[in-house]
Amino acid sequence: MITAIVMITAATDQIPETAARLADIDGVSEVYSVAGSVDLIAIVRVREFDDIARVISGRINKADGVIETDTHIAFQAFSQHDLESTFSLGL
Repeated sequence: MITAIVMITAATDQIPETAARLADIDGVSEVYSVAGSVDLIAIVRVREFDDIARVISGRINKADGVIETDTHIAFQAFSQHDLESTFSLGL
């Protein structure tokens, strides 16, 4: 499983709506509204590396309300917080 953390700058008057749109994208497992230098953080989990481009460049970057993204690819997980049960279901 490949995990990407996507930091998202969103239109300030559309943050909740943008978050809801992003959460509906296949491959996006979580979306958080956050304080700090970005408005939203999306966690993308896909099975194939090529799916990263499909989800982030093809869907997240084109979603209404998204102004800018900064993507970080995870190399190694040091915590299995709820991941084993989630992915053992084939999601």
